[in-house]
Amino acid sequence: MSEERQSLDENWMEVAKVVSQRSTCIRKKHGAVIVKNKEIVSTGYNGAPRGWAHCMETGCQREELEVPSGERYELCRGVHAEMNAIIQGNKHKMEGATIYITGYPCTICEKLIVNAQIDKIKYLDEEEIKEIDVSKLEESENKYGE
Repeated sequence: MSEERQSLDENWMEVAKVVSQRSTCIRKKHGAVIVKNKEIVSTGYNGAPRGWAHCMETGCQREELEVPSGERYELCRGVHAEMNAIIQGNKHKMEGATIYITGYPCTICEKLIVNAQIDKIKYLDEEEIKEIDVSKLEESENKYGE
């Protein structure tokens, strides 16, 4: 009577989901975990920068202006989960790592991920874990209509 063991991808995505519960974003809670050699390098969740009032306290300008998801990030006071995971981590440990995210990363976070030399992005799309080859991101630069 043994239970089937969850895959590593499923395990790391579950960790990202748990981390997302610390988010202080009003609109959407995201979590991220950076993994290398089957070890957690860093985690992050979306919320206001260190020392700033949380969006739960101040309100959300993007929400008030009814800005659609994926647009006008410059209005957001929050730091994305991916950004926080990269900021928290040790760059040498991030080289060649995989980042697991509870949603598709924005273009700003993609750029940070590339600069951190993280090799793979695995994100949750509905309930399916999908992968992005970081080396191919530049080729699809205009996917957001920019």
